[in-house]
Amino acid sequence: MFHAASSLVPSPRSSPSEKDQRRESPDRRPEQRDAFFDNAKYLAIVLVAVAHSWEPLKGGDRPLQAAYLVVYAFHMPAFIVISGYFSRRFDASPNRLKRLVTGVAVPYVVFQAGYTLFARYAGGNADQELNLLDPYYLTWFLCALFVWRLTTPVWNLLRRPLPVALAVAMLASLSPAIGDDLDLQRLLQFLPFFVLGLRLRPEHFQLVRRRTARIAAVPLFALSLAFAYWAVPRMDHAWFYHRDSAQEMGAPWWVGPLMQLAMFGCSLLLTACFLALVPGRTTWFTSLGAGTLYGYLLHGFLLKSAIYAGLFEPAWLHGPLGVIAVSLTVGAAVTLLCTEPVRRVFRCVVEPGMEWAFRRDAAREAREREQERERERERLRAREQRRESVSA
Repeated sequence: MFHAASSLVPSPRSSPSEKDQRRESPDRRPEQRDAFFDNAKYLAIVLVAVAHSWEPLKGGDRPLQAAYLVVYAFHMPAFIVISGYFSRRFDASPNRLKRLVTGVAVPYVVFQAGYTLFARYAGGNADQELNLLDPYYLTWFLCALFVWRLTTPVWNLLRRPLPVALAVAMLASLSPAIGDDLDLQRLLQFLPFFVLGLRLRPEHFQLVRRRTARIAAVPLFALSLAFAYWAVPRMDHAWFYHRDSAQEMGAPWWVGPLMQLAMFGCSLLLTACFLALVPGRTTWFTSLGAGTLYGYLLHGFLLKSAIYAGLFEPAWLHGPLGVIAVSLTVGAAVTLLCTEPVRRVFRCVVEPGMEWAFRRDAAREAREREQERERERERLRAREQRRESVSA
């Protein structure tokens, strides 16, 4: 939800503060933001929110169900691939571990509790228990991202990490004994997309940004919609959620690995089509890409509130005009949730500083003091040179 969070996409802190940038050593300064990835993250989070708003509307609407399947085939895979791409340099160093805790683990605990209590008291679900081992609603992504990032050094060590990740996902799909703790089925079945992101390089993204790729993306999306329309009454939509094994969905065990390969190929193709259509230039929504984790975590409260209040029940909302109205409203809402004013309000729970919680690194502080003294000496030398040039 995610410089790349992860949001969706992200080191957990999407936009390091000026103070953080000053503290970076010269050879490890934050990379300049790329408008393409910010655009991709924003558009992906809009699709995530809009697809969630379609769930109470799709019912027997076959065209809407087809669109729902197509969007679900690639919106989270795209987000996860980008998250993996920006996690390539995670090396379990103290600074990155701090950011992992403050930018992923702490928001998970806060929003897991928030959504649970909201369902219990606002939704009237008195049986909803607060359980940190059982991610609720949207929080599964934070739990998965935490584990994926922790294991990044392992994947970076392997010679062929993507086939290994695919094998893990295929085995998970035929293992109902895995259970629901930490939403491990989703964590493992979506793992190949994260590992793929770890292996990608800038030149790979350049391939899908070519003009030929953009031209091919449109008919491929059209064909996908046509196939999804055919598949609606013939396929269990739960395959796209990646949260159950084959046996739990009433299918033979051997179907799970085959579906994992088929879904990975389908999602990868549609993700490439989506990225091909993402603008690479700076647009009006580029800056919103830094706030996609906010949009992801907060939009669920708006949708749950609307469901609890019965706002999706009017019959006219279940027609084409109603679906369009809901989609535009939700798109506008999640856009507002990604803006800087909202981020300032909720930064304390989405990107808390928490310096008080960590031990000081004496060696690092000594290096920072020495660097500051060196900068001061350079300023003095520059001032003396200017004085000498004036006097001369």
